[in-house]
Amino acid sequence: MLEELGIVRGSDTKAGRVFEELYPSFLDIKYSKPSEYISIYWNKYKERSSNNNNLNGKIFEYILATLCIRENILPLYLSAKVAFVPNVIYDLMFYSKERGPICWSVKTSLRERYKQADLEAIALKYVHRKALNYLITLQETEASSVKEKIKTGDVIGLDNVIVATSNEFDDLIVELKSYKFEEPPTVKVVVSNQVVTEEKVKILRSQI
Repeated sequence: MLEELGIVRGSDTKAGRVFEELYPSFLDIKYSKPSEYISIYWNKYKERSSNNNNLNGKIFEYILATLCIRENILPLYLSAKVAFVPNVIYDLMFYSKERGPICWSVKTSLRERYKQADLEAIALKYVHRKALNYLITLQETEASSVKEKIKTGDVIGLDNVIVATSNEFDDLIVELKSYKFEEPPTVKVVVSNQVVTEEKVKILRSQI
């Protein structure tokens, strides 16, 4: 199912298989709020006692992506590249009419990795001034620490860091639903009303 939706591609198929082994279908999971969906899936996954950080990260990403499908926050872009923001691949991204790109940087745990997320957020806001950048994690203590850094100005690109199993995450989903999501516009690198083309020159020469 994940492969059909475009969530899983190529080398990610191992993580995709692990995810799909947890429950027959993510569309059938019953939950009362988004954070509960995250908890149900993550707790089920952790019963496998995986110490593979790469696998943990991918599974967390798939849980968030499938939640967005359940909550109809679409279109959703995974491993997204943004025009004029070189050398950055964003974990999960949406494009809103009101704010432009809205990015989720997904980390099961933070340690020093919040710095990378902050730099990526700064790069995005340099091009898209109204963009929103959220760091989504599962570690409450680490999240609190980064929140303080946002307040003091030591972290300037991230708008917030949110624990996916918290009520704050539920509030974020409600907030996102207030935006109108759409396909991003096609970017023309050069735009002008005064364009001299080879065809125009040919026509002019033929008239002389």
